[in-house]
Amino acid sequence: MNTQSTCSEGHTCATPEILITCFAICGKEKREKMKYIFLVFFINLLPQYPGKSLRRDDSYPKTFEDIKNEIAGYSDIAKAIIDLAVHGKAQNRSYERLAVFADTIGPRLSGSKNLDAAIKYMFSALQEDRLENVHLEPVKVPHWERGEEFAMMLEPRNHSIAILGLGSSVATPPKGITAEVIVVASFDELHKRAQEAKGKIVVYNKPFISYGETVRYRSQGAVEAAKVGAVASLIRSIATFSINSPHTGWQNYQRDVPRIPTACISVEDAEMMSRMSFRATKIVVHLKMGAKTYPDSPSFNTVAEIVGSKYPEQIVLVSGHLDSWDVGQGAMDDGGGAFISWEALSLIKDLGLRPKRTLRLVLWTAEEQGGIGAEQYYQLHKENISNFDIVMESDEGTFKPSGLGFTGSAKARDIVKEIMTLLQPINVTDVYDSADGTDIDYWMRDGVPGASLRDDLSKYFWFHHSHGDTMTVQDPNQMNLCAAVWTVVSYVIADMEEMLPR
Repeated sequence: MNTQSTCSEGHTCATPEILITCFAICGKEKREKMKYIFLVFFINLLPQYPGKSLRRDDSYPKTFEDIKNEIAGYSDIAKAIIDLAVHGKAQNRSYERLAVFADTIGPRLSGSKNLDAAIKYMFSALQEDRLENVHLEPVKVPHWERGEEFAMMLEPRNHSIAILGLGSSVATPPKGITAEVIVVASFDELHKRAQEAKGKIVVYNKPFISYGETVRYRSQGAVEAAKVGAVASLIRSIATFSINSPHTGWQNYQRDVPRIPTACISVEDAEMMSRMSFRATKIVVHLKMGAKTYPDSPSFNTVAEIVGSKYPEQIVLVSGHLDSWDVGQGAMDDGGGAFISWEALSLIKDLGLRPKRTLRLVLWTAEEQGGIGAEQYYQLHKENISNFDIVMESDEGTFKPSGLGFTGSAKARDIVKEIMTLLQPINVTDVYDSADGTDIDYWMRDGVPGASLRDDLSKYFWFHHSHGDTMTVQDPNQMNLCAAVWTVVSYVIADMEEMLPR
C-alpha cells in the first residue's frame, strides 16, 4: 500500500508528519512570494515624477554620511577635471581665449558698439564650442559716454590732474568750471564745513578702508557735495595702490538734488591737495567734462547650456559679466570671471560628462551700472526659482584661488564644504561666510544658494576700473586653477541626486 502524499506545492511526502511540516514550509514560501508580488504591485502604483528628484522636499532624506559617500564618489571625476584644466590639453585655454577676446574687442562699456561686438563674438564662440541652447536674451541698458575731459590746477601752480569722469556724470558747461577747492576727508567733515563748500569744487580725500566702506564716496560724493552748494566734486580713487592712475565707476544722483559734474582723481593728486589745504594754501582748479547720457540701448545677456540628463529643468548657473568700463581692456573685471565660467562648460563637454541637472552659463550685460542685465534676467526667470539649485558668479578677479564664498543654509554649507575636499589636490578647500556678486544677489535674497570665487585680492584694486586692467594683469596658471575650482564645484552640484537644501 502506498502511504506517500503530496502537499499543496506538489511535493511528495513519505509520512503524515513530513506532510504537515511540508505544508508549513511551503505555506511560508507562498506567503513570502505573495509579499514580494504585493511590493512590486505597490511600487508601480506610486506616482511617477519624470525629471524630478523625489528627495527635493526631504520626503526621503539621506543622512549626511550618505551625502559624504556620494560626494567621495566624484573623486576620480574631480581629478580628471583638475588634470585637464591644469596639466592637460585645456591648460591655459581660458587665458588664451580671453587674450584674443580682450585684444580684439577692447573695453566694453554699457551701450557701446564695443559691447555689441563682444556679445556677437561670444555668441559665435559658444556655438563653435558646440554648447547647447546658445541664445541671447534682450535687455535695455544705460548708455553714457564720458567725452573729452581734463582738469588743470591753476593755483598755487599749474599742474595737470589725471581724471576719469564717473559713470552717469553730467557735463560741465562748454567752457568748463573754474573754482576754488575745498578738501575733506569724510562726509561728516563736509557737513561741518558746509558754509565753506558753497560755490567750490569738493575734493574727497578718503583713504581706502574696504571697498564696501570707501566706495560710498564715489557713489554718493556728488550728491552730498551738491547738497551744500558745491559746483563739482572730485573723488580720490577707490584704490589700494596708485601710479597716478584714476579709477572710474558708477555714481548715482538723487532726485531733487542738483546734478553736478563728478570725476575721480589719483591718490597722489588727492593727497597733494590735502597737504596744500592743511597748510592753508589756496587751490584753484579748472575742470572740463563733455559727458553725455543717451536713451537706454538694446543689449543682451548671453546664455549657453549643457542640458541635464535626468532633471533638465533644474539649473546650476555659472556666470561672469561681459561688460566692462571704457578704460583698459576689462580683462580682470570681468573678462577672467566670464571666461572661466565658459571654461567650466568646455571642460565638462571635453570629458564627455553630462550632469543630471542643466549647467547654464550666463554672461551678464551692464553689471557695472548696477546689475541691469541680471535684474532683468531675474524678472524673466524668477517664476522658476524653485528649480535653481545654486547661482555662481566670479567677479573679483581670477588670481590664485583659495576657495568659495557661500550663502545658503547650514545644511547646504556642510555639503559645499564636503565638495571642496575634492579640490585638495590643488589645495583650494576653504569655504567663506558669504557669496558676493551683484548679478546673483537677486536670487540669493530669495533663498537660492549662491557661491562666488575667492582668490588673492591683494592686487585687485591696483587695477580695478582703471587703464591698468589689461591682459598683463592675468596669469594663465592662476586662471587654470580658478577654472578647475569652478568646474568641479558646478559639476558635482549639478550631478548629485538631491538639490542643495534651502
